[in-house]
Amino acid sequence: MESKAPASELRVACLSHTPLRGMLDPHSSVVDEIDQVLERVRQRIASFDPELVILFAPDHFNGFFYDLMPPFCIGTQAQAIGDFGSPAGAIDVPAELAAQCADFVMKQGIDMAVSHRMRVDHGFANPLHDLFGGMTKVPTVPVFVNSVAPPMPPIPRVRALGRAIGMFAAGLGKRVLIVGSGGLSHEPPVPQFAGATPEVAERLINGRNPSAQATQARRARLMDAAHRLAAQDEQVKPLNPRWDREFLELIRERRWAEFDAQHDEIISREAGNSAHEVRTWLAAMSAVEAIEQLEVSIDYYRPVPEWIAGFAVAWAEPAPMPNAPALA
Repeated sequence: MESKAPASELRVACLSHTPLRGMLDPHSSVVDEIDQVLERVRQRIASFDPELVILFAPDHFNGFFYDLMPPFCIGTQAQAIGDFGSPAGAIDVPAELAAQCADFVMKQGIDMAVSHRMRVDHGFANPLHDLFGGMTKVPTVPVFVNSVAPPMPPIPRVRALGRAIGMFAAGLGKRVLIVGSGGLSHEPPVPQFAGATPEVAERLINGRNPSAQATQARRARLMDAAHRLAAQDEQVKPLNPRWDREFLELIRERRWAEFDAQHDEIISREAGNSAHEVRTWLAAMSAVEAIEQLEVSIDYYRPVPEWIAGFAVAWAEPAPMPNAPALA
């Protein structure tokens, strides 16, 4: 008789990221508080001991540009560029497994691009550093979700992507950690293509390998926006803790399907142009929910204007099975 392959064990970690950590920090007590929360997540991960990470993350016109902007992309090889002082270097990507994942997802009817030389920024590098202390600690399949450059994939398609990848992960017979990193409410000075000057539009179409001067100017714009937001400058779009908490409650209660009808224009107006990064959270949560019901805990939330971020951390694992009835 043919033996059945063991089922995978799946867990989810979702967290915000920021390129401003260490560049412009809030009070040390806030930094310590966040460090303690992340340490507790690291302990959970160490206890789970994942054999594979599947990471959903965005890009901020550092690796993906409008010369060809896919809604989704899986990398069989990935290199972090080290923007804003974030970690740089290769991510340990199991190339064959990543290619199999892309093939599986396509067969589920999800349009998926594949990159054999993916360039990623702090959206990928920071969560790997925060959760593991490096980008080569655990084999990682990087999944880009366009969350910054309109037109972006509709929320229902993002959740369908998550479900398809969850199905793939469930069949591997491995301990798999699904990670979503992005959002919540925030609007850093990332330019929009609509209405952009020719110079800015060209940078959004093909801004690879920027000059040192361009990199410094971008850093200066980000730092200026963070200083102004922390000073409550009314000309800078504020964070929206109410929106953030409503989203986190939706996540905690596993009501993320209610987010499907959200219009991008409303999200931008209420929470900022980069709040669309919550797509990564929805994909990650949907990945495991497709297999079994989750038990979700919101471990932390705090608006951190110095980081231009509604900063949150969540953890999810399969809900325990109800006790079997006692035998008579």
